[in-house]
Amino acid sequence: MDPRISLITLGVADMTAARTFYEKLGWRTAGQSNDDVTFFQAGGMILGFYGRAALAADAKVDDSAPGFSGIALAYNGRDKEEVDRVLAEAVAAGGTLIKAAEDVFWGGYSGYFADPDGHLWEVAYNPFFPIADDGSISLGDAD
Repeated sequence: MDPRISLITLGVADMTAARTFYEKLGWRTAGQSNDDVTFFQAGGMILGFYGRAALAADAKVDDSAPGFSGIALAYNGRDKEEVDRVLAEAVAAGGTLIKAAEDVFWGGYSGYFADPDGHLWEVAYNPFFPIADDGSISLGDAD
């Protein structure tokens, strides 16, 4: 298996509300989207939304109660100011601030918001992961 992630699919309770939230953050809905699924190009990968119950049924698992899933998506900013700005944009778009940004033990700066379905996003500045002009990041040793 090649070490890559091609697509992340989030189960959502209300497709219109989920799509609207991300569009308010400046994401552009892809043309392949319809009433049942939404896609956003996210750099070299795709973020997709599918009905929560339908996604559970497709995987043949029970749809468990919302709560901490053990997963957080992440957005890395180029500096602390970008972290603060992105967190504010998420709240203005209808997200919930979970943790205000603060200096963290590993030498960076991060905070968390939840989208309308409760999916966690860490917004961080990590001085050890430089961001290229195209928005990609690299571990540096992954060549």
